[in-house]
Amino acid sequence: MFPLGSVLFPGAALPLQIFEPRYGQLVVDLPTHDNRFGVVLIRRGHEVGGGDQRHEVGTVAEVVQQEELGDGLYLLSTVGRERIRVTQWLEDDPYPRALVEEIRSPDPSPELAAAIASAANARKQLLGIAVEMGADGLQLDLRLPDDPERAAWALCSVSPIGSFDRQRLLETDDPVARLGDLEAALIAQADDLRCAMGG
Repeated sequence: MFPLGSVLFPGAALPLQIFEPRYGQLVVDLPTHDNRFGVVLIRRGHEVGGGDQRHEVGTVAEVVQQEELGDGLYLLSTVGRERIRVTQWLEDDPYPRALVEEIRSPDPSPELAAAIASAANARKQLLGIAVEMGADGLQLDLRLPDDPERAAWALCSVSPIGSFDRQRLLETDDPVARLGDLEAALIAQADDLRCAMGG
C-alpha cells in the first residue's frame, strides 16, 4: 500500500518519485505483485516517515513504466485501475500493507450520460470564471472517453476540487450520484468566485 496526500481515480495517471527506503523495497517487490499496489489518501499526517492515518477506500495503481535512477531513487508511471476497500491494515513492515477487497462498480444507468454532460458544463463554467479572473493555461473543453464509466472517472480526475472532495467521490458507488456531487462542488466553487469578482 502507498498512502499519499492525493486521490487516485480509476483510469488516471499517477507519476511517483520513490526515495524512501521502505518504498524502494516496495518497488523491488513489485514483480511478485503483478506490478500493482494500493493507493489511499492520508486522512491525517504526512507522506514521508509513516505514522499517518489513512482512508479505507482507495485505488489499485498499476506500474506501466519504471526507471531506476540509482541511490535508491525510482521514477514510476502508474495508472489507476479498480477501486478497493481496506478490510484490515497489517504492520508497516517493510512498508504499509493491508488486506483489501475490490469494490465492483454497478452497470452504467441510462442517466449517466446526462449526468456527465451536466457536470462537464459546471466544470467549464467554473474554469470560464477563473479565466475571467486572470487564470491561464486552463483547458475549458474536454475530450472524454466514449465509454461512460471511463468518461465519468476522467471528468472527476480533471475537475479542480480538493482532496477530501475527491475522496468522497471515490467512495460513492453510484456513478450518477457521484457526478451529482461533483457538479454541486463545482457550482459552489463557481459561486464563490462570482462573489469574489463582485467584491
